[in-house]
Amino acid sequence: MAASVAAAAGRLRRAIRRSPQWRGPSRRALSSEAPPTQAAAVRDAFLSFFRDRHGHRLVPSSSVRPRGDPSLLFVNAGMNQFKPIFLGTVDPRSEMAGFQRVANSQKCVRAGGRHSDLEDVGRDLSHHTFFEMLGNWAFRGVYFKEEACSMAWELLTQVYGIPEDRLWVSYFGGDPKTGLGPDLESRDIWLNLGVPASRMLSFGPQENFWEMGDTGPCGPCTEIHYDLAGGVGAPQLVELWNLVFVQHNREADGSLQPLPQRHVDTGMGLERLLAVLQGRRSTYDTDLFSPLLNAIHQGCGAPPYSGRVGAADEGHTDTAYRVVADHIRTLSVCIADGVSPGMSGAPLVLRQILRRAVRFSTELLRAPPGFLGSLVPVVVETLGGAYPELQRNSAQIASLVSEGEAAFLASLQRGRRIIERTLRRLGPSDVFPAEVAWSLSLSGNLGLPLDLVELMLEEKGVQLDSAGLERLAQEEAQHRARQAEPVQEQGLQLDIHALGELQRQGVPPTDDSPKYNYSLQPSGGYEFSTCEAQVLQLYTEDGTAVASVGEGHRCGLLLDKTNFYAEQGGQASDRGYLVRVGLQDVLFPVARAQVCGGFILHEVVAPECLKVGDQVQLHVDEAWRLSCMEKHTAVHLLNWALRQALGPGTEQRGSHLNPEWLRFDVATQAPLTPEQLRAVEGTVQKAVGQDEAVYVEEVALARTAHVPGLRSLDEVYPDPVRVVSVGVPVAQALNPASQAALQTSVELCCGTHLLRTGAIGDLVIIGERQLTKGTTRLLAVTGEQAQQAREVGQSLAQEVEAAAARLSQGSRDVVEAQRLSKDMGRLTDAVDTAVMPQWQRRELQATLKALQRRANTAVRKLEMGQAAQKTQELLQQHSEGPLIVDTVYAESLSVLVKVVRQLCKQAPSTSVLLLSPQPLGQVLCACQVAQVAAIHQPPLTHS
Repeated sequence: MAASVAAAAGRLRRAIRRSPQWRGPSRRALSSEAPPTQAAAVRDAFLSFFRDRHGHRLVPSSSVRPRGDPSLLFVNAGMNQFKPIFLGTVDPRSEMAGFQRVANSQKCVRAGGRHSDLEDVGRDLSHHTFFEMLGNWAFRGVYFKEEACSMAWELLTQVYGIPEDRLWVSYFGGDPKTGLGPDLESRDIWLNLGVPASRMLSFGPQENFWEMGDTGPCGPCTEIHYDLAGGVGAPQLVELWNLVFVQHNREADGSLQPLPQRHVDTGMGLERLLAVLQGRRSTYDTDLFSPLLNAIHQGCGAPPYSGRVGAADEGHTDTAYRVVADHIRTLSVCIADGVSPGMSGAPLVLRQILRRAVRFSTELLRAPPGFLGSLVPVVVETLGGAYPELQRNSAQIASLVSEGEAAFLASLQRGRRIIERTLRRLGPSDVFPAEVAWSLSLSGNLGLPLDLVELMLEEKGVQLDSAGLERLAQEEAQHRARQAEPVQEQGLQLDIHALGELQRQGVPPTDDSPKYNYSLQPSGGYEFSTCEAQVLQLYTEDGTAVASVGEGHRCGLLLDKTNFYAEQGGQASDRGYLVRVGLQDVLFPVARAQVCGGFILHEVVAPECLKVGDQVQLHVDEAWRLSCMEKHTAVHLLNWALRQALGPGTEQRGSHLNPEWLRFDVATQAPLTPEQLRAVEGTVQKAVGQDEAVYVEEVALARTAHVPGLRSLDEVYPDPVRVVSVGVPVAQALNPASQAALQTSVELCCGTHLLRTGAIGDLVIIGERQLTKGTTRLLAVTGEQAQQAREVGQSLAQEVEAAAARLSQGSRDVVEAQRLSKDMGRLTDAVDTAVMPQWQRRELQATLKALQRRANTAVRKLEMGQAAQKTQELLQQHSEGPLIVDTVYAESLSVLVKVVRQLCKQAPSTSVLLLSPQPLGQVLCACQVAQVAAIHQPPLTHS
């Protein structure tokens, strides 16, 4: 028995890593109703089971763009959106803080980064870059192993009708290295549910111990597997469902500590479950993919899809089918969620996916141009019911896919021409230059995958300079590291144990409502109230809780209340100082405040001893705070103005502000025109000039759910939530019948704002660039900085106007024309780098480009005229002969070269060498050998 179990264990390990040929399961149902088999029905049955039978709350899938998690390129598991609960950092006022039992179907992308299936897609019958993860969760121990296993078994066998004898389970067998024993509790639960020991396997940490990352929550897992063999011969097991019991925390030193609260986290891939229920041999044979595969066949005329892999797939046709079907799903879902193909991070991965799909569709399936975009409606048809954002954004998805396809095909054609031209210059034994390959690659100019470049060279029988390519890659990595924005210091943090201890002690979250205690005075200035608070806890830099800190120590300070704004929602943290009550002359500087699970941690450098229990008084840096308030209200007005200029469907993609500037990312179909930029500024200026009142009110989150025009981001908001409305009282703005939120700026926001818009003074957009295809980043300043930007823009506009007038007057000689041309170049550099209105910069750049062309043309004409004159003078001085050597005055080398060329043209048998002394002692030299002499004489040399 032990030997057979060990052999089965080996087979299971291999089965988990590959997808064998599917065989149809027995159709014996274990419930009175027919089991669901269509994709939508299977998804709905999962959600209904947990909601109706077991009281779970259904939550929508989060976007595939990770929310505030820089460790991920894409959401790659159902648990991602619940990480704040696992880490103990969830805002206690948020809706998520109340989650106990939840279930959902989560959109997941595994491409790029640590968990990437990109290169495996197409090679087998199971890998995908996009998939749906069905999951249920229990937080804070509301239920644990027994209930989780029982629910999973009930759903699979009684609802989906999977025969019990086709199901195997695995559990954690322990890890001697960490001192963890086997998870016998899970084993016994499965035995009690009727799973025989012969269909149970135990594995070590690689297979049955789940970890969020190098550090953080983790725990043993138990997996349910399906036997494809159906009892015929050796088992062929494929994993269906993973049930994780989050009960440990991996510390920075590698040790494991028990978590303050335990959780259940389960995940089951819909595509794989569907294949089992539909009796298909592959996930690509289910109704999630069959409409796409049929559309591919009809659209490109390739032979029908037949599910072949490896050597059997002659011409890699079926591989291409799988690649295209998978990738168009991924592209559609990502673009619908605001991730567009771009040049770095997740957008770069999506660009690679798009270009990989184009390669396979055009080269192997012989698809016509525009083919990929035609598949988007099929994706919307199959997935849009579950994820309505696909339906809302279908036109934009198809447009971006088609544009990307056309751009790549154009790059491919140009790349082939560059390769052919380069090959003509190479010798028989030369390797292809790394510099040229690099310029063709995704890291260079044309964006061709390097493996495609190598394949194109291989077809020509040419070897690539791999060593040179590696050197260029290293140089590029070093350059990116130097150019990267400096990573902001993270600051002090409360870890999961510190948060758990605070919760165990019953310490309430920090009351930070005093941060809103400020008023507008009749003079127009703002008065910010101080706040008296008590020191509840002190933390050293390594996070250790202490009763006191000494002089000069940097520490984290936890108070019962605070008037400091902790960095969140894109607004920079407050800074300021605190004093001990009764000791006003000793200032404790506060560098920043950060929110950790509802607790506000102040980063302080103590000039004297500070201890738990001390009473302190907090003072915010008023100028800093007021500048942030100006920028934050300006961000809301900018968001509103962009919707006015670009349309009501315009979506914010993110923002950040500090006292110096504000940054705003917006979804756009194309770069903003100068007219649109100017109109946006005008709309903001109008609201500022009217000095409209800014109304703020805290309301129940549910009241904001269906208000037309209300702006919110993909964030977790507290409940109740603050609503910020410009010019219209909040109650009126939230009345759906009033349509007020369509007429002004109304947003959910927890930031600090002005009470009237007039204090913004002015807003100028000083920068604009495309982050990715479909996302534009705007940079803006307000107040005095905005006025200065306008003055700079006006001054430069006057200079450009004066330069245009000088150009229109014409130049008397070459020197004056060259000076004017250089002035155009200097003006262009000044306009490119100045802090000025972006709309004006774009207009002046276009004007200067035209003026530069005119100036250059004028220089060439004058030089040609001067050269013609000097040519005639020299021809008169020198009788026609084999050689002319002379000195002439020329203002530039360009003129001298033109003289030489004209002499040789008019006296073809004459060689010419001309010298031109310059005012500073330099001598210009230009020469040309007569064509006849060049053929019959050895070449001349010079030094």
